[in-house]
Amino acid sequence: MNNMNQMMKQVKKMQEQMMKAQEELVDKVVEGSAGGGVVTVTANGHKKLTHVVIKPEAVDPEDVEMLQDLIITAVNDALTKADELANKDMSKYTGGMKIPGLF
Repeated sequence: MNNMNQMMKQVKKMQEQMMKAQEELVDKVVEGSAGGGVVTVTANGHKKLTHVVIKPEAVDPEDVEMLQDLIITAVNDALTKADELANKDMSKYTGGMKIPGLF
């Protein structure tokens, strides 16, 4: 019974650490870019975009589709990096084990 209580304490401590780590992700920033940096987006660890920069040379009224593609590519790059950041931070507590619905 003592082992079970000890194990439950450890699980609770791990849960608290993981919750804190998830909360801290909002303050961590990743950057994605496309077109050699003509479009850059910033996102936090919760995969929320926080900033978009489009350099003037990326804007061609004759080729709006190119700008749209650059934005999509930059956003996807940032979101992939946010996922990697979350996975890296949370794996400290999960030992690399993937827990569904956690992040």
